[in-house]
Amino acid sequence: MKIMQVEKTLVSSNRVQAMGHRPLLVVKEKSGGRSVAVDAVGCIPGDWVICVGSSAAREAAGGKDFPSDLTIIGIIDHWQEN
Repeated sequence: MKIMQVEKTLVSSNRVQAMGHRPLLVVKEKSGGRSVAVDAVGCIPGDWVICVGSSAAREAAGGKDFPSDLTIIGIIDHWQEN
């Protein structure tokens, strides 16, 4: 699991059909690295979130066949970046 911050929404007009209509968000790590994550919880830019990767990301997004390598599974209510 990783703690990351939602930066912005990623708009993609051409997707794999299995992804459905789940939002894609650009998230960043404290070190500045950016990734794209599937939003499974309904967060907004600026939120600090918990993300999972690999097979846990596929399960959290919808199933073993879901094409995701990073999924947001929770919004952190109180977090101060050090």
